[in-house]
Amino acid sequence: MKNRTIRNIAILGSLAIAGVISVQIYWINQALNLQQKQFQEGVFISLKRVAERISEYNQMDSPAIKTVKQISSDYYIVNIREAIDANILELYLCDEFDKMNIQTDYEYAIYDCASEKMVYGAYISFEEKETKIRPGDLPKYDEFIYYFGVNFPKRTSYLIAGNRLWIFFSGLLFLTVIFFVYALNIILKQKRLSELQKEFINNMTHEFKTPISTILIASDALLEDEVIKNKKDLSNYSQIIKEQNERLNRQVEKVLQITEMERADIELKKESIRLHESIKSITSSVEIKLSKQQGELMTNLAAEDDLIRCDKLHLTNIIYNVIDNALKYSNKKTKINIETKQLERFLQLTITDNGIGIAEEHIANVSRKFYRVPTGKVHNVKGFGLGLYYVNQVCKAHDWQWEIKSKIGKGTSITFKIKK
Repeated sequence: MKNRTIRNIAILGSLAIAGVISVQIYWINQALNLQQKQFQEGVFISLKRVAERISEYNQMDSPAIKTVKQISSDYYIVNIREAIDANILELYLCDEFDKMNIQTDYEYAIYDCASEKMVYGAYISFEEKETKIRPGDLPKYDEFIYYFGVNFPKRTSYLIAGNRLWIFFSGLLFLTVIFFVYALNIILKQKRLSELQKEFINNMTHEFKTPISTILIASDALLEDEVIKNKKDLSNYSQIIKEQNERLNRQVEKVLQITEMERADIELKKESIRLHESIKSITSSVEIKLSKQQGELMTNLAAEDDLIRCDKLHLTNIIYNVIDNALKYSNKKTKINIETKQLERFLQLTITDNGIGIAEEHIANVSRKFYRVPTGKVHNVKGFGLGLYYVNQVCKAHDWQWEIKSKIGKGTSITFKIKK
């Protein structure tokens, strides 16, 4: 994944999370405000109704103005014209609060004019379902003569409890945010490790180029030396050194190509070429290697118009990779068949072999980097698992389609659909 992509994901994710959090906070605030407003209105209505019922009980008119006054967010004063019977007051409070569905603990006290104190406090608990007598220590209010006060000590927790669902989803949201930050941190850490790995591989392979070139020059010098030529064993050893050095060089080049492809998109140098000419050039170069295995290569170049636009180097490389796999993964006389076919919008290239084949469960993974199919009894196959990964990357860059069909013991067929 590119740094720009990760940065964009981080920015978009942060903006999305900030937006969701802002909306969530807004709606929680709105819900709490609504709950608080409903609670206050319910308390006002209930206390006003209690005052009216007490006045009716005392056969007096209820106060015309300022019946209920809110002193603080959880404390209310109720104005009454004469002395209050505590038992009647508690009965009316419980009844009216129950009607308004106000189910939270409250305490009340009655102002005594003689002692000028709030007396006879009682605490009504909904959790314990009982009434507790306690000293009257609620604040006084000087504007009224006869009044009682009601306090709701658990008002805040009661309002919060009414918004449990919102709070639950807010908790999930914050857990999601934490997970996102953690996941993003892991991605960035893995990205840094991946970059270090690529830098190491790139530097290592470049360092290999110098000794490989030196060994190649030395092996060529040995093969040209007359003394070496006259000694068959030494000549064979020199030839082996050269062949293995060339093989090592091809593997290093392949690793470098993969590294460059991962750093950025493949830069294609497209040109118009004749596919059949490229195929003939490739087949002539592998005939020597094929003859050593007593193999056979057949071509059926039936496409009428083989002119295509592509990067010639990458096209040559992917055909070489497929043929090289056919040669490596074979436990009998290798037979390779290369066919071209003219289709309506593209040209079809098919390369078929009679090798050991690929099990169906492995076909979906062969284009993954470093993936190697288990070869069973074939233990002499070497490589990095980059060949078909490279083929896949080149096809993506050219916008070509390709597929693999294979059966164990029957061989493999790889088909390319090349856009014209």
